[in-house]
Amino acid sequence: MISSSNNNQVVPIKRIAAIDIGTNSFHAIIVDVFSDGSFRTLDKLKEMVQLAKGGMGKRLSDGAFKRGLSALKNIKRLADSYECEEILAYATSAIREAENGGEFIQRSIDEVGVKMLAIPGRVEAELIGLAVRHGVKLTEKPVLVADVGGGSVEFILGNEEKFFYTASKKIGVSRMTEIFKPADPITQEDIKKLESHYEEQLRDVAQAFAQHRTDTIIGSSGTMENIAQMIAARKGKSVDMTLNEMEFSAQDFKEFYDYFIKLNKKQRRKVTGLDTKRIGFINTGVVLVDYLIRKFGIKTIKISSQALREGIVIRYLKKEMIGLPWTGAFADPRRRSVFELLRKTDWHENHSRHVANMALTIFDALQDEMKLEDGDRELLEYAAYLHDIGYYISHSKHHKHALYIIRHSDLKGFKEHEIEIIANVARYHRRSTPKKRHGEYWKMSPEIRKRIKKLSGILRVADGLDRSHFQNVKELEVHSEDDHIRINIWTEGEPYLEIWGAERKSQLFKEVTGKKLKIERVLEPVYS
Repeated sequence: MISSSNNNQVVPIKRIAAIDIGTNSFHAIIVDVFSDGSFRTLDKLKEMVQLAKGGMGKRLSDGAFKRGLSALKNIKRLADSYECEEILAYATSAIREAENGGEFIQRSIDEVGVKMLAIPGRVEAELIGLAVRHGVKLTEKPVLVADVGGGSVEFILGNEEKFFYTASKKIGVSRMTEIFKPADPITQEDIKKLESHYEEQLRDVAQAFAQHRTDTIIGSSGTMENIAQMIAARKGKSVDMTLNEMEFSAQDFKEFYDYFIKLNKKQRRKVTGLDTKRIGFINTGVVLVDYLIRKFGIKTIKISSQALREGIVIRYLKKEMIGLPWTGAFADPRRRSVFELLRKTDWHENHSRHVANMALTIFDALQDEMKLEDGDRELLEYAAYLHDIGYYISHSKHHKHALYIIRHSDLKGFKEHEIEIIANVARYHRRSTPKKRHGEYWKMSPEIRKRIKKLSGILRVADGLDRSHFQNVKELEVHSEDDHIRINIWTEGEPYLEIWGAERKSQLFKEVTGKKLKIERVLEPVYS
Protein backbone atom coordinates (compact mmCIF):
# COMPACT_ATOMS: atom_id res chain seq x y z
CA MET A 1 0.00 0.00 0.00
CA ILE A 2 1.13 3.53 -0.68
CA SER A 3 1.16 5.48 2.52
CA SER A 4 2.46 8.74 3.92
CA SER A 5 4.09 9.24 7.28
CA ASN A 6 4.99 12.20 9.45
CA ASN A 7 8.31 12.39 11.24
CA ASN A 8 8.47 14.17 14.56
CA GLN A 9 9.46 17.75 13.89
CA VAL A 10 13.20 18.22 14.23
CA VAL A 11 14.16 21.66 15.47
CA PRO A 12 17.48 23.49 15.90
CA ILE A 13 18.58 23.42 19.52
CA LYS A 14 21.88 25.26 19.33
CA ARG A 15 23.93 27.46 16.99
CA ILE A 16 27.71 27.13 17.02
CA ALA A 17 30.76 28.31 15.09
CA ALA A 18 33.68 26.02 14.29
CA ILE A 19 37.08 27.42 13.30
CA ASP A 20 39.97 25.51 11.72
CA ILE A 21 43.08 27.62 12.45
CA GLY A 22 45.40 26.33 9.77
CA THR A 23 48.86 27.20 8.57
CA ASN A 24 47.82 29.00 5.39
CA SER A 25 44.19 29.85 6.09
CA PHE A 26 41.53 30.03 8.76
CA HIS A 27 38.24 28.34 7.86
CA ALA A 28 35.04 28.94 9.82
CA ILE A 29 31.51 27.60 9.55
CA ILE A 30 28.33 28.64 11.34
CA VAL A 31 25.95 25.70 11.93
CA ASP A 32 22.60 24.96 13.49
CA VAL A 33 22.59 21.74 15.52
CA PHE A 34 19.28 19.85 15.45
CA SER A 35 17.59 17.68 18.03
CA ASP A 36 18.26 14.53 16.01
CA GLY A 37 22.01 15.16 16.17
CA SER A 38 22.38 16.46 12.60
CA PHE A 39 23.58 19.93 11.67
CA ARG A 40 23.04 22.44 8.88
CA THR A 41 25.63 24.94 7.67
CA LEU A 42 24.36 28.53 7.61
CA ASP A 43 27.49 30.39 6.52
CA LYS A 44 31.20 29.97 5.84
CA LEU A 45 34.22 32.25 5.93
CA LYS A 46 37.77 31.68 4.74
CA GLU A 47 40.66 34.00 5.58
CA MET A 48 44.11 33.50 3.99
CA VAL A 49 46.66 34.35 6.70
CA GLN A 50 49.90 32.42 5.92
CA LEU A 51 50.86 32.13 9.59
CA ALA A 52 54.08 30.31 8.78
CA LYS A 53 55.44 32.91 6.38
CA GLY A 54 59.09 32.99 7.33
CA GLY A 55 59.33 29.36 8.36
CA MET A 56 57.58 26.52 10.14
CA GLY A 57 58.52 25.74 13.73
CA LYS A 58 59.92 29.21 14.31
CA ARG A 59 58.40 32.15 16.12
CA LEU A 60 55.30 33.60 14.51
CA SER A 61 56.26 36.97 13.05
CA ASP A 62 54.61 40.23 14.02
CA GLY A 63 52.94 40.21 10.62
CA ALA A 64 51.59 36.68 11.21
CA PHE A 65 50.22 37.76 14.59
CA LYS A 66 48.51 40.74 13.02
CA ARG A 67 47.03 38.76 10.12
CA GLY A 68 45.90 35.95 12.41
CA LEU A 69 44.21 38.18 14.98
CA SER A 70 42.59 40.23 12.23
CA ALA A 71 41.17 37.07 10.65
CA LEU A 72 39.86 35.88 14.02
CA LYS A 73 38.16 39.24 14.60
CA ASN A 74 36.39 38.93 11.24
CA ILE A 75 35.25 35.41 12.11
CA LYS A 76 34.13 36.50 15.60
CA ARG A 77 32.05 39.31 14.07
CA LEU A 78 30.38 36.77 11.77
CA ALA A 79 29.68 34.41 14.68
CA ASP A 80 28.27 37.25 16.76
CA SER A 81 26.03 38.39 13.92
CA TYR A 82 24.51 34.89 13.91
CA GLU A 83 24.25 34.95 17.72
CA CYS A 84 26.28 31.75 18.08
CA GLU A 85 26.10 30.26 21.56
CA GLU A 86 29.52 28.68 21.35
CA ILE A 87 32.72 29.04 19.31
CA LEU A 88 34.92 25.97 18.84
CA ALA A 89 38.41 26.87 17.60
CA TYR A 90 41.09 24.25 16.91
CA ALA A 91 44.66 25.22 16.04
CA THR A 92 46.88 22.94 13.96
CA SER A 93 50.58 22.61 13.18
CA ALA A 94 51.59 26.29 12.76
CA ILE A 95 50.41 27.14 16.28
CA ARG A 96 51.47 23.79 17.78
CA GLU A 97 55.06 24.22 16.64
CA ALA A 98 55.63 27.95 17.03
CA GLU A 99 57.71 29.05 20.04
CA ASN A 100 55.20 31.82 20.68
CA GLY A 101 52.10 29.77 19.78
CA GLY A 102 50.96 29.98 23.39
CA GLU A 103 51.19 33.76 23.24
CA PHE A 104 49.01 33.78 20.12
CA ILE A 105 46.44 31.60 21.88
CA GLN A 106 46.41 33.97 24.87
CA ARG A 107 46.10 37.08 22.73
CA SER A 108 43.21 35.53 20.82
CA ILE A 109 41.44 35.14 24.19
CA ASP A 110 42.32 38.62 25.45
CA GLU A 111 41.88 40.64 22.26
CA VAL A 112 39.26 38.68 20.31
CA GLY A 113 37.39 36.60 22.86
CA VAL A 114 38.11 33.30 21.07
CA LYS A 115 39.64 30.45 23.05
CA MET A 116 41.35 27.85 20.90
CA LEU A 117 42.68 24.34 21.46
CA ALA A 118 45.97 23.28 19.87
CA ILE A 119 45.22 19.71 18.81
CA PRO A 120 47.81 17.00 18.03
CA GLY A 121 48.13 15.67 14.48
CA ARG A 122 46.45 12.34 15.23
CA VAL A 123 43.32 14.16 16.46
CA GLU A 124 43.37 16.39 13.38
CA ALA A 125 43.50 13.30 11.14
CA GLU A 126 40.61 11.66 12.99
CA LEU A 127 38.43 14.76 12.72
CA ILE A 128 39.13 15.09 9.01
CA GLY A 129 38.20 11.45 8.56
CA LEU A 130 34.88 12.02 10.35
CA ALA A 131 34.16 15.04 8.14
CA VAL A 132 34.92 13.24 4.89
CA ARG A 133 32.82 10.24 5.89
CA HIS A 134 29.99 12.65 6.75
CA GLY A 135 30.12 14.44 3.38
CA VAL A 136 31.18 11.84 0.80
CA LYS A 137 29.34 8.62 0.05
CA LEU A 138 31.67 5.78 1.04
CA THR A 139 31.17 2.03 0.75
CA GLU A 140 32.76 -1.03 2.34
CA LYS A 141 35.69 -0.57 -0.05
CA PRO A 142 38.64 1.30 1.53
CA VAL A 143 39.69 4.76 0.38
CA LEU A 144 42.79 6.84 1.11
CA VAL A 145 41.97 10.34 2.37
CA ALA A 146 44.70 12.95 1.92
CA ASP A 147 44.14 16.37 3.49
CA VAL A 148 46.94 18.54 2.11
CA GLY A 149 47.49 21.51 4.39
CA GLY A 150 50.18 24.12 4.76
CA GLY A 151 52.12 22.57 7.63
CA SER A 152 51.01 18.96 7.56
CA VAL A 153 49.22 16.36 5.47
CA GLU A 154 46.72 14.08 7.19
CA PHE A 155 46.25 10.55 5.88
CA ILE A 156 43.29 8.34 6.69
CA LEU A 157 42.64 4.82 5.39
CA GLY A 158 39.06 3.79 6.00
CA ASN A 159 35.62 2.94 4.70
CA GLU A 160 32.00 3.75 5.58
CA GLU A 161 32.27 1.99 8.94
CA LYS A 162 35.73 2.55 10.40
CA PHE A 163 39.21 4.01 10.03
CA PHE A 164 42.01 1.46 9.65
CA TYR A 165 44.83 4.00 9.90
CA THR A 166 45.24 7.70 10.66
CA ALA A 167 48.40 9.79 10.61
CA SER A 168 49.60 13.38 10.36
CA LYS A 169 52.83 13.98 8.45
CA LYS A 170 54.89 17.17 8.44
CA ILE A 171 54.96 17.50 4.66
CA GLY A 172 52.50 20.37 4.09
CA VAL A 173 52.96 22.64 1.09
CA SER A 174 54.22 25.69 3.00
CA ARG A 175 56.63 23.62 5.06
CA MET A 176 58.04 21.83 1.99
CA THR A 177 58.39 25.09 0.08
CA GLU A 178 60.24 26.67 3.00
CA ILE A 179 62.58 23.70 3.54
CA PHE A 180 63.39 22.79 -0.08
CA LYS A 181 63.03 26.23 -1.67
CA PRO A 182 62.38 24.86 -5.18
CA ALA A 183 63.43 26.91 -8.18
CA ASP A 184 60.93 28.74 -10.36
CA PRO A 185 59.96 26.94 -12.48
CA ILE A 186 60.60 23.85 -10.37
CA THR A 187 63.42 21.64 -11.67
CA GLN A 188 63.62 17.85 -12.02
CA GLU A 189 66.27 17.87 -9.33
CA ASP A 190 63.90 19.71 -6.97
CA ILE A 191 61.19 17.16 -7.73
CA LYS A 192 63.52 14.23 -7.03
CA LYS A 193 64.50 15.72 -3.67
CA LEU A 194 60.87 16.22 -2.73
CA GLU A 195 59.91 12.70 -3.79
CA SER A 196 62.81 11.22 -1.84
CA HIS A 197 61.61 13.09 1.25
CA TYR A 198 58.01 11.93 0.70
CA GLU A 199 59.26 8.34 0.33
CA GLU A 200 61.00 8.54 3.68
CA GLN A 201 58.16 10.26 5.51
CA LEU A 202 55.41 8.00 4.20
CA ARG A 203 56.86 4.57 4.92
CA ASP A 204 54.28 3.69 7.54
CA VAL A 205 51.50 5.06 5.31
CA ALA A 206 52.73 2.67 2.60
CA GLN A 207 52.74 -0.23 5.07
CA ALA A 208 49.16 0.49 6.11
CA PHE A 209 48.16 0.90 2.47
CA ALA A 210 49.55 -2.55 1.66
CA GLN A 211 47.05 -4.03 4.12
CA HIS A 212 44.07 -1.96 2.89
CA ARG A 213 44.62 -1.40 -0.80
CA THR A 214 42.48 1.00 -2.79
CA ASP A 215 42.62 2.76 -6.15
CA THR A 216 40.85 5.90 -4.88
CA ILE A 217 42.14 9.01 -3.12
CA ILE A 218 39.72 11.47 -1.55
CA GLY A 219 41.38 14.86 -1.31
CA SER A 220 40.31 17.62 1.06
CA SER A 221 41.33 21.18 1.97
CA GLY A 222 42.66 24.06 -0.12
CA THR A 223 45.49 22.53 -2.14
CA MET A 224 43.42 19.54 -3.30
CA GLU A 225 40.40 21.71 -4.03
CA ASN A 226 42.55 24.15 -5.99
CA ILE A 227 44.05 21.34 -8.09
CA ALA A 228 40.53 20.09 -8.80
CA GLN A 229 39.41 23.57 -9.84
CA MET A 230 42.29 23.87 -12.30
CA ILE A 231 41.62 20.44 -13.80
CA ALA A 232 37.91 21.25 -14.09
CA ALA A 233 38.75 24.51 -15.88
CA ARG A 234 41.06 22.68 -18.31
CA LYS A 235 38.23 20.26 -19.12
CA GLY A 236 35.70 23.06 -19.51
CA LYS A 237 33.69 21.85 -16.52
CA SER A 238 31.85 24.17 -14.16
CA VAL A 239 32.30 23.86 -10.40
CA ASP A 240 29.81 26.63 -9.59
CA MET A 241 27.65 24.37 -7.44
CA THR A 242 30.10 22.39 -5.37
CA LEU A 243 33.46 20.69 -5.53
CA ASN A 244 32.19 17.96 -3.22
CA GLU A 245 32.32 14.56 -4.94
CA MET A 246 34.04 16.07 -8.00
CA GLU A 247 36.00 13.25 -9.57
CA PHE A 248 38.90 13.08 -12.00
CA SER A 249 41.11 10.27 -13.23
CA ALA A 250 44.82 9.69 -12.79
CA GLN A 251 45.16 10.36 -16.51
CA ASP A 252 43.37 13.73 -16.10
CA PHE A 253 45.85 14.61 -13.37
CA LYS A 254 48.88 13.47 -15.42
CA GLU A 255 47.85 15.69 -18.34
CA PHE A 256 47.43 18.61 -15.93
CA TYR A 257 50.73 17.84 -14.18
CA ASP A 258 52.75 17.67 -17.41
CA TYR A 259 51.44 21.10 -18.37
CA PHE A 260 51.47 22.83 -14.98
CA ILE A 261 54.79 21.71 -13.55
CA LYS A 262 56.74 23.53 -16.27
CA LEU A 263 55.23 26.94 -15.52
CA ASN A 264 56.95 29.76 -13.68
CA LYS A 265 55.21 32.05 -11.20
CA LYS A 266 54.17 34.58 -13.83
CA GLN A 267 52.70 31.82 -16.01
CA ARG A 268 50.96 30.14 -13.06
CA ARG A 269 49.24 33.43 -12.28
CA LYS A 270 47.33 33.11 -15.56
CA VAL A 271 46.06 29.57 -14.89
CA THR A 272 42.29 29.51 -14.55
CA GLY A 273 41.20 28.12 -11.20
CA LEU A 274 44.44 28.75 -9.29
CA ASP A 275 44.06 30.83 -6.13
CA THR A 276 46.58 33.66 -6.53
CA LYS A 277 47.61 33.35 -2.89
CA ARG A 278 48.74 29.78 -3.53
CA ILE A 279 50.94 30.54 -6.54
CA GLY A 280 54.15 30.48 -4.49
CA PHE A 281 53.68 27.11 -2.79
CA ILE A 282 51.22 25.07 -4.88
CA ASN A 283 54.00 23.14 -6.69
CA THR A 284 55.06 21.07 -3.68
CA GLY A 285 51.44 19.93 -3.34
CA VAL A 286 51.18 19.07 -7.03
CA VAL A 287 54.37 17.00 -6.78
CA LEU A 288 52.98 15.22 -3.69
CA VAL A 289 49.72 14.28 -5.43
CA ASP A 290 51.65 13.00 -8.45
CA TYR A 291 53.85 10.93 -6.13
CA LEU A 292 50.85 9.42 -4.29
CA ILE A 293 49.09 8.49 -7.53
CA ARG A 294 52.15 6.69 -8.88
CA LYS A 295 53.29 5.19 -5.58
CA PHE A 296 49.93 3.64 -4.72
CA GLY A 297 48.56 2.91 -8.20
CA ILE A 298 45.68 5.36 -7.78
CA LYS A 299 43.14 5.50 -10.61
CA THR A 300 40.52 7.95 -9.29
CA ILE A 301 40.73 11.16 -7.25
CA LYS A 302 37.60 12.55 -5.58
CA ILE A 303 37.20 15.79 -3.65
CA SER A 304 35.57 16.36 -0.28
CA SER A 305 34.48 19.92 0.43
CA GLN A 306 34.25 18.98 4.10
CA ALA A 307 37.38 18.92 6.23
CA LEU A 308 38.55 19.78 9.73
CA ARG A 309 35.92 22.44 10.50
CA GLU A 310 33.05 19.97 9.91
CA GLY A 311 34.99 17.37 11.90
CA ILE A 312 35.08 19.80 14.82
CA VAL A 313 31.28 19.99 14.75
CA ILE A 314 30.90 16.20 14.55
CA ARG A 315 33.30 15.70 17.46
CA TYR A 316 31.29 18.21 19.47
CA LEU A 317 28.10 16.28 18.76
CA LYS A 318 29.73 12.96 19.64
CA LYS A 319 31.59 13.97 22.77
CA GLU A 320 29.71 16.83 24.34
CA MET A 321 26.02 16.60 23.46
CA ILE A 322 25.46 13.35 25.32
CA GLY A 323 22.28 11.54 24.39
CA LEU A 324 22.02 12.87 20.85
CA PRO A 325 22.34 10.38 17.99
CA TRP A 326 25.17 12.42 16.55
CA THR A 327 25.12 10.77 13.13
CA GLY A 328 21.71 12.28 12.52
CA ALA A 329 18.64 10.58 11.17
CA PHE A 330 20.47 8.98 8.24
CA ALA A 331 23.93 7.48 7.98
CA ASP A 332 24.07 7.96 4.19
CA PRO A 333 25.34 11.51 3.48
CA ARG A 334 23.19 11.76 0.36
CA ARG A 335 19.90 10.96 2.09
CA ARG A 336 20.82 12.94 5.19
CA SER A 337 21.72 15.98 3.08
CA VAL A 338 18.44 15.83 1.14
CA PHE A 339 16.37 15.60 4.30
CA GLU A 340 18.28 18.46 5.93
CA LEU A 341 17.35 20.60 2.92
CA LEU A 342 13.72 19.44 3.09
CA ARG A 343 13.54 20.40 6.74
CA LYS A 344 15.08 23.79 6.03
CA THR A 345 12.55 24.57 3.29
CA ASP A 346 9.47 23.48 5.26
CA TRP A 347 8.53 20.78 2.75
CA HIS A 348 5.02 19.51 2.00
CA GLU A 349 5.87 16.17 3.55
CA ASN A 350 2.68 14.12 3.12
CA HIS A 351 2.25 15.10 -0.52
CA SER A 352 5.93 14.73 -1.43
CA ARG A 353 6.33 11.32 0.23
CA HIS A 354 3.17 10.10 -1.49
CA VAL A 355 4.31 11.35 -4.90
CA ALA A 356 7.72 9.72 -4.35
CA ASN A 357 6.10 6.37 -3.52
CA MET A 358 3.92 6.48 -6.64
CA ALA A 359 6.82 7.60 -8.86
CA LEU A 360 8.96 4.71 -7.62
CA THR A 361 6.14 2.24 -8.24
CA ILE A 362 5.95 3.45 -11.86
CA PHE A 363 9.76 3.36 -12.13
CA ASP A 364 9.97 -0.23 -10.87
CA ALA A 365 7.35 -1.42 -13.35
CA LEU A 366 8.93 0.28 -16.37
CA GLN A 367 12.67 0.35 -15.56
CA ASP A 368 13.68 -2.28 -18.11
CA GLU A 369 11.33 -1.04 -20.82
CA MET A 370 12.49 2.56 -20.41
CA LYS A 371 16.15 1.50 -20.11
CA LEU A 372 16.59 3.30 -16.81
CA GLU A 373 19.69 2.82 -14.67
CA ASP A 374 19.58 1.49 -11.11
CA GLY A 375 21.01 4.79 -9.84
CA ASP A 376 18.15 6.69 -11.50
CA ARG A 377 15.72 5.30 -8.93
CA GLU A 378 17.45 7.08 -6.08
CA LEU A 379 17.67 10.36 -8.02
CA LEU A 380 13.96 10.15 -8.90
CA GLU A 381 13.09 9.57 -5.24
CA TYR A 382 15.03 12.66 -4.14
CA ALA A 383 13.61 14.79 -6.97
CA ALA A 384 10.11 13.74 -5.89
CA TYR A 385 10.79 14.69 -2.27
CA LEU A 386 12.23 18.03 -3.38
CA HIS A 387 9.90 18.94 -6.24
CA ASP A 388 7.78 21.45 -4.28
CA ILE A 389 10.46 23.10 -2.13
CA GLY A 390 10.27 26.17 -4.38
CA TYR A 391 7.13 27.12 -2.40
CA TYR A 392 9.60 28.17 0.30
CA ILE A 393 10.39 31.19 -1.90
CA SER A 394 7.11 31.76 -3.72
CA HIS A 395 4.06 29.88 -5.02
CA SER A 396 4.62 31.56 -8.36
CA LYS A 397 7.20 29.69 -10.48
CA HIS A 398 7.94 27.36 -7.58
CA HIS A 399 9.32 24.75 -10.01
CA LYS A 400 12.02 27.21 -11.11
CA HIS A 401 12.75 28.15 -7.51
CA ALA A 402 13.18 24.43 -6.73
CA LEU A 403 15.78 24.17 -9.51
CA TYR A 404 17.74 27.07 -8.03
CA ILE A 405 17.56 25.86 -4.43
CA ILE A 406 18.69 22.32 -5.25
CA ARG A 407 21.55 23.54 -7.39
CA HIS A 408 22.87 25.89 -4.71
CA SER A 409 22.29 23.91 -1.51
CA ASP A 410 25.64 22.08 -1.42
CA LEU A 411 24.04 18.63 -1.26
CA LYS A 412 26.59 16.15 0.09
CA GLY A 413 27.62 12.84 -1.46
CA PHE A 414 26.44 13.67 -5.00
CA LYS A 415 28.40 14.21 -8.19
CA GLU A 416 27.62 17.45 -10.02
CA HIS A 417 25.69 15.74 -12.83
CA GLU A 418 23.54 13.93 -10.24
CA ILE A 419 22.61 17.26 -8.63
CA GLU A 420 21.73 18.56 -12.10
CA ILE A 421 19.47 15.57 -12.72
CA ILE A 422 17.67 15.97 -9.38
CA ALA A 423 17.31 19.74 -9.87
CA ASN A 424 16.02 19.52 -13.43
CA VAL A 425 13.62 16.64 -12.77
CA ALA A 426 12.15 18.72 -9.94
CA ARG A 427 12.04 21.76 -12.22
CA TYR A 428 10.13 19.92 -14.98
CA HIS A 429 7.50 18.41 -12.67
CA ARG A 430 5.04 21.09 -13.87
CA ARG A 431 4.39 23.59 -16.61
CA SER A 432 6.79 23.50 -19.54
CA THR A 433 8.71 20.40 -20.55
CA PRO A 434 12.31 20.88 -21.82
CA LYS A 435 12.40 23.47 -24.61
CA LYS A 436 15.08 24.79 -26.97
CA ARG A 437 15.04 28.12 -25.11
CA HIS A 438 16.12 26.45 -21.86
CA GLY A 439 19.81 27.19 -22.26
CA GLU A 440 21.14 25.51 -19.10
CA TYR A 441 19.34 22.28 -19.98
CA TRP A 442 20.93 22.14 -23.44
CA LYS A 443 24.43 22.66 -22.04
CA MET A 444 24.23 19.18 -20.51
CA SER A 445 25.23 16.06 -22.40
CA PRO A 446 22.60 14.22 -24.50
CA GLU A 447 22.79 11.25 -22.13
CA ILE A 448 22.02 13.40 -19.07
CA ARG A 449 19.20 15.22 -20.90
CA LYS A 450 17.63 11.89 -21.85
CA ARG A 451 17.69 10.70 -18.23
CA ILE A 452 16.12 13.96 -17.08
CA LYS A 453 13.28 13.65 -19.60
CA LYS A 454 12.50 10.06 -18.63
CA LEU A 455 12.47 10.73 -14.90
CA SER A 456 10.52 13.98 -15.35
CA GLY A 457 7.91 12.11 -17.38
CA ILE A 458 7.38 9.70 -14.49
CA LEU A 459 7.35 12.42 -11.83
CA ARG A 460 4.78 14.52 -13.72
CA VAL A 461 2.32 11.62 -13.81
CA ALA A 462 2.90 10.75 -10.15
CA ASP A 463 2.45 14.39 -9.12
CA GLY A 464 -0.77 14.59 -11.13
CA LEU A 465 -2.08 11.52 -9.30
CA ASP A 466 -2.01 13.57 -6.08
CA ARG A 467 -3.47 16.70 -7.62
CA SER A 468 -5.55 17.34 -4.50
CA HIS A 469 -2.54 16.91 -2.13
CA PHE A 470 -4.80 14.70 0.03
CA GLN A 471 -3.42 11.28 -0.98
CA ASN A 472 -6.68 10.03 -2.49
CA VAL A 473 -4.84 7.29 -4.44
CA LYS A 474 -4.18 4.52 -1.94
CA GLU A 475 -2.64 1.97 -4.30
CA LEU A 476 -1.63 1.70 -7.93
CA GLU A 477 -0.49 -0.96 -10.36
CA VAL A 478 1.30 -0.37 -13.67
CA HIS A 479 0.85 -2.64 -16.69
CA SER A 480 2.62 -2.15 -20.04
CA GLU A 481 0.55 -3.27 -23.05
CA ASP A 482 1.44 -3.28 -26.75
CA ASP A 483 0.43 0.30 -27.49
CA HIS A 484 -0.35 1.79 -24.09
CA ILE A 485 0.57 1.82 -20.42
CA ARG A 486 -2.31 1.22 -18.04
CA ILE A 487 -2.23 2.48 -14.47
CA ASN A 488 -4.87 0.96 -12.21
CA ILE A 489 -5.63 3.07 -9.14
CA TRP A 490 -7.49 2.35 -5.92
CA THR A 491 -8.84 5.54 -4.35
CA GLU A 492 -10.56 6.59 -1.16
CA GLY A 493 -12.99 8.93 -2.90
CA GLU A 494 -13.91 9.85 -6.46
CA PRO A 495 -10.81 9.71 -8.72
CA TYR A 496 -11.71 12.34 -11.30
CA LEU A 497 -9.34 15.05 -10.09
CA GLU A 498 -6.39 12.62 -9.89
CA ILE A 499 -7.06 11.13 -13.33
CA TRP A 500 -7.42 14.60 -14.83
CA GLY A 501 -4.26 15.79 -13.07
CA ALA A 502 -2.16 12.90 -14.34
CA GLU A 503 -3.52 12.94 -17.89
CA ARG A 504 -2.99 16.68 -18.38
CA LYS A 505 0.69 16.24 -17.43
CA SER A 506 1.26 13.01 -19.36
CA GLN A 507 2.61 14.32 -22.67
CA LEU A 508 6.27 13.92 -21.70
CA PHE A 509 5.55 10.44 -20.30
CA LYS A 510 3.98 9.46 -23.63
CA GLU A 511 7.00 10.89 -25.47
CA VAL A 512 9.62 8.97 -23.48
CA THR A 513 7.68 5.68 -23.42
CA GLY A 514 6.31 5.90 -26.96
CA LYS A 515 2.94 4.74 -25.67
CA LYS A 516 -0.44 6.18 -24.68
CA LEU A 517 -1.40 6.40 -21.01
CA LYS A 518 -4.63 4.95 -19.62
CA ILE A 519 -5.62 5.46 -16.00
CA GLU A 520 -8.47 3.38 -14.59
CA ARG A 521 -10.05 3.25 -11.16
CA VAL A 522 -10.44 -0.21 -9.64
CA LEU A 523 -13.35 -0.59 -7.24
CA GLU A 524 -12.46 -3.99 -5.80
CA PRO A 525 -10.60 -3.85 -2.47
CA VAL A 526 -6.85 -4.42 -2.41
CA TYR A 527 -5.65 -7.52 -0.63
CA SER A 528 -2.07 -7.61 0.60
